[in-house]
Amino acid sequence: MKRILVAFYQHETNTFAPSLADWTAFNRGGAFPAYCRGQTMLDRVAGSNIGLMGFCKVAEQQGWQIVPSVLAGTSPSSYVTEEAFENISNDLLADIQAEMSGAGLAGIYLDLHGAAVAQHQDDSEGELLLRIRRLVKNMPIIASLDLHANVSQTMLQTADGLVSYRTYPHIDMAKTGELAGELLIRYFQGQTREPGYAKRVPFLININAQSTWLEPAKSIYQKLVSLDQEYGTMSSFCMAFPASDIADCAPVIWSYSRDVSLAKKVVDELYAMVTHNPNLWNIDIPEARDAISQALHLCQDVNKPIIIADTQDNPGAGGDSNTTGMIHTLLSLRAGQLWSHQIAVGMLYDPLTALQATHAGVGAKLKVRLGKSVATYGGMSEDPVEAEVKVKAVSDGWCTIEGEMMHGLKVQFGPSACLELEGILVAVVSSKAQLLDRSMLKMLGIRAEDMKIIVVKSSNHFRADFTPIASRILVAKALGPMAADPQDLPWTKLRSVSWELVMK
Repeated sequence: MKRILVAFYQHETNTFAPSLADWTAFNRGGAFPAYCRGQTMLDRVAGSNIGLMGFCKVAEQQGWQIVPSVLAGTSPSSYVTEEAFENISNDLLADIQAEMSGAGLAGIYLDLHGAAVAQHQDDSEGELLLRIRRLVKNMPIIASLDLHANVSQTMLQTADGLVSYRTYPHIDMAKTGELAGELLIRYFQGQTREPGYAKRVPFLININAQSTWLEPAKSIYQKLVSLDQEYGTMSSFCMAFPASDIADCAPVIWSYSRDVSLAKKVVDELYAMVTHNPNLWNIDIPEARDAISQALHLCQDVNKPIIIADTQDNPGAGGDSNTTGMIHTLLSLRAGQLWSHQIAVGMLYDPLTALQATHAGVGAKLKVRLGKSVATYGGMSEDPVEAEVKVKAVSDGWCTIEGEMMHGLKVQFGPSACLELEGILVAVVSSKAQLLDRSMLKMLGIRAEDMKIIVVKSSNHFRADFTPIASRILVAKALGPMAADPQDLPWTKLRSVSWELVMK
């Protein structure tokens, strides 16, 4: 029986964001389970739509024995601290050493993000792979990656196989873990890694333009799948996370095949689709007032909610989910008076207000200072909202994701409350998380289907669960840490170059 060690390390680093991913953040839990090791890691994510679970499915089919190591994940933010990275790395390496000196291992699978930047290691996943490689020598190392990974040459050269998600919103995470399992099967069948070919795209892609539900990404990924089916290749296209100020921040396309000329053929064809007209990736995003004014006009004639993405405070991209620009605009346009109790905003990260509301209880009226003014690429965001609110619902923050993305994952947001502010319902939580699933609102008594307007602190992941109930989806810009346009960011390390690489 082949014994395969598995581990999970997930962080998407916005180096321009205000908050660090420290060791406490990894141990706190929230959008991810709290840091854990051994069998506990598998228990906490059992049945969920993540790469690790997809890989474990293949392992069971193949009769491999899974050896669980570490599970480390926290919400996107600024740098992973040196302490956090070294603790995660040391635990994982210790587990590998213990297993190799005991029953032994046949391979290693890692569920990685691919855009984690540590304070002392710009390419933290590449560094982690190098450290593992020094221990295991010729043993296969396979990893699945997020579609937003900033893939380095070190990652491609060190791992024996990398494969990324092909959907954004990421509804194929478990499926990608299955593809990683297929890469490991192919390794075992050939007794060596498959050669590959990779090419870097010399420009960044706006995160709001990366949706695989929209063009041009939709057609590119459809072509990727059809080419793999035609040639038997295993290909990936990471559109990158365009807010990591590192030299390796860029979209990358790669493919594996026993015949490297086929891998090159696939990559070249996809590269041509991605780069032939860079203007196709441009997207115009209205300011908050224009978007909300449009939504107020549209919702008079529709029976389904209008969804507005507050993209520049997306906690899934490094924002802290605490800016108030959208709320101030809703108030100035008297939106809550026009559609009382039919406008919702979530999830607002404000632990003090959430705790105050849960202690006060349902029905209480409180004077609060909602949200926070934070530094952004365009200056300080709007002031907190000072107002009297009514507590409509409270929760301990436990929630099971019901939508397709991350389905079945149990998350915990700490003390949480639904507050009514001049007819607007605001979902306030104690742990940062983008509003990507209707169950997060349901936790606080807000039925998304009954709303006229829902402002979601998200960029694109919300589409998976909100599109089926939406009459229209809009994206808006209010001041926040995640610039909708990468050109607005003060880059220092970014390189606008293309490279190509043969992996042997």
